[in-house]
Amino acid sequence: MLAQEIIRKKRDGRALSRQEIAFFVKGITDGSVSEGQISALAMAVYFQDMTRPERVAFTEALRDSGDVLEWRSLDLPGPVLDKHSTGGVGDLVSLPLGPLVAACGGFVPMISGRGLGHTGGTLDKFDAVPGYATAPDNALFRKVVREVGVAIIGQTARLAPADKRLYGIRDVTATVESVAMITASILSKKLAAGLDGLVLDVKVGSGAFMPSLDKSVELAESLVAVGSGAGLRTAALLTDMNQPLAPSAGNAIEVRAAIDYLTGRDRPARLHQVTIGLAAEMLLLGGLARDEAEATARLEQALATGRAAELFGKMVAGLGGPADLVENPERHLEAAPLIEAVAAPRGGIVVAIDCRALGLAVVSLGGGRRRPEDRIDYAVGLTRCAELGARVEAGQRLALVHARSQSQLDQAAASVRSAYVIADAAAEIPPPVYRRIG
Repeated sequence: MLAQEIIRKKRDGRALSRQEIAFFVKGITDGSVSEGQISALAMAVYFQDMTRPERVAFTEALRDSGDVLEWRSLDLPGPVLDKHSTGGVGDLVSLPLGPLVAACGGFVPMISGRGLGHTGGTLDKFDAVPGYATAPDNALFRKVVREVGVAIIGQTARLAPADKRLYGIRDVTATVESVAMITASILSKKLAAGLDGLVLDVKVGSGAFMPSLDKSVELAESLVAVGSGAGLRTAALLTDMNQPLAPSAGNAIEVRAAIDYLTGRDRPARLHQVTIGLAAEMLLLGGLARDEAEATARLEQALATGRAAELFGKMVAGLGGPADLVENPERHLEAAPLIEAVAAPRGGIVVAIDCRALGLAVVSLGGGRRRPEDRIDYAVGLTRCAELGARVEAGQRLALVHARSQSQLDQAAASVRSAYVIADAAAEIPPPVYRRIG
């Protein structure tokens, strides 16, 4: 086979065979296919798309470009389950969700990513915890999964390496938005994790990665179809990102919020509904509950008894973090030296929030990256963000900014102020969960 003939075939709108896709992906992995050829195929797929069988074959080829984890040899007494989010602001769901599902009999080897653009990254949050190993060796990873039931770490270089090279090229050739390639990129890494079931959290709204509800639905349907086609039990929830999911954003800040959620000190309603909804789907896919009502009851019990919080603490300690993080988060999580309220410019009702702008405000504080090599300030961010539908008076707090310097604080405060739309009459508030796709 010749790479250029495969490119020509897709350029002309014809479906590629499984063998052609496997050949091309092997070339991505071993370097026998050039960056120019990868760029050409990515652009051809962007314009000509892929059929469902092509997407399945492409996903499986990316999965098989590196290691595929296996858990059968550990003789785990429950299903291996995971969740993936397309990213958002204040989306700290992974932190409590993994221990919650583990408390109900699941095993969650969650391989997470770092922040991208305005969205926060689960690994960046755990990097805020002193000593926590986001890149442990495989033996420690498996040990913590077996003994605790959950371990949240980063992608290793040996998982779906072809996707890493492909993504880097897509990022600089304006082909990132291809639903076919997004699907393959997300699912190849999840399939490589050796899962029994996967739930996708696909965001909708001003802080979402996808630009519209229709595109979010298209992505969710593609993920479910391709995951199922590759033999993985898969479901998706469409969830709202027209405002931060938790009323806070930042790395150490979100770790604190997750601990507050697990211990019951503070459990925001929207965060709770999405977390329980996704966790319930995981229990159903894993056969750990007969229906949604039973799944929800088991999860609420895991919170009420403190079992989920206990497992979170054991996971942190097992991966090198402090053994008392749950009991004494303020002892271990860095706090910003400057905290200041952003005042509402007028009185009225919050009717819209530019959620992406709030995420970029955190980046401007140093809580995210403008370039891959940037260092993150784990202490900075936003807390107590006013939610949609809140009534505020002129001068009342819209959010608290946690900053390292006054200049950064002033810049972030201006961004927060401009992100809020305040009107005299209330507007419809989107539901936290739009619908399920399965």
